[in-house]
Amino acid sequence: MAAAGAGLTLLVARARQEGLTVYPQFAGGALEGALNRSLPFAWESVTQGSVVPLLACAALTLRRRHPVALTLVLVLLSAGWPLVVPVLVCLFTVANTCSARITGWVTAAVLVPLAFHTAFTPYLGLRGLATVLSTVTLVAGTVGWGLAVAGLRDRALRAEAEAVTHARLAQQRAREEVAREMHDVLAHRLSLLSMHAGALEYNRDMLPEQLADALGVIRSSANQALEDLQDVLRVLRAPTIGDHTEPPQPTLSEVTHLVEETRAAGVELRLRQQLDEPHTMSPAVGRTAYRLLQEALTNHRKHAPGTPVDVTLTGDARAGLAIAVTNPLPADPARPAPGSGQGLIGMAERVDLAGGRLHHQKTPTEFRLEIWLPWTT
Repeated sequence: MAAAGAGLTLLVARARQEGLTVYPQFAGGALEGALNRSLPFAWESVTQGSVVPLLACAALTLRRRHPVALTLVLVLLSAGWPLVVPVLVCLFTVANTCSARITGWVTAAVLVPLAFHTAFTPYLGLRGLATVLSTVTLVAGTVGWGLAVAGLRDRALRAEAEAVTHARLAQQRAREEVAREMHDVLAHRLSLLSMHAGALEYNRDMLPEQLADALGVIRSSANQALEDLQDVLRVLRAPTIGDHTEPPQPTLSEVTHLVEETRAAGVELRLRQQLDEPHTMSPAVGRTAYRLLQEALTNHRKHAPGTPVDVTLTGDARAGLAIAVTNPLPADPARPAPGSGQGLIGMAERVDLAGGRLHHQKTPTEFRLEIWLPWTT
């Protein structure tokens, strides 16, 4: 930048010797005479020199550290030397790095020589008007260019910051989804395992064949829980989470398997399912419905073991999907299991994300859970 400024400055100095001025300089007239009488050396000999312009161009290396001070010094020196190029470079740096208020004051200071030039020149003529026009054009263009570059830089920084924020939020949402999957899957498996183990504890007079069957179910449930845990841990270990790292997702068509698995654990479950063209349902809604029903049955085993449960699935593309889970309250309420209290919270979050509604009601005799989901998302 300093070398380029020096080359352009020499061109401007050469043009001034030919009578062309793009920025006001006081060479001739009443002001020059006053300077010649006040200075101990010839003013004209100083203006002809090139040492000061070259030093001014070398000082451009300091423009980023002290842009305002350097600009004001160069404006003062421009009264006798052709320093328009260094002045404009420093003015661009001010507009690019400083606030709008400081940029305005410095721009006004850069235009002060133009005001003096106009005031001390009785008749401007064509060359004087050309100097005024070129000064205003160069200053305005430099300031506008600096502000435009500053705006582009700020927008780029904001866009980068927003991209980082969006990436972090997306990763956080993905990991929250994995956490919900972990809660739903493992809570379901472990509650089944606990129910089978409790049956063995209270029924010690079982026949060897029945005992072998019960132990087989416990072993199968434990193995399935370990497989589900491995699926979730595989996702959590991935550096980034995307569609290719998501654990296997069930659909509403697997409700029959979920019901059979629950009945095999000794739960009296009555299912009423009336869905019109279920294949038209959005896959995301089907997965959400499955997880909600799975969590509802898990909560039933935790809080109302030994009681029957009624599940109703109805809906179509026009009315949406309605899920109702009802069970009577046990005469002897079960002691809250570890981790209790998060089931309904997680279900409400799932329903909100799907754009549905959740309502639960507990009367003296029963607990009822009602969920509505849109047919498609």
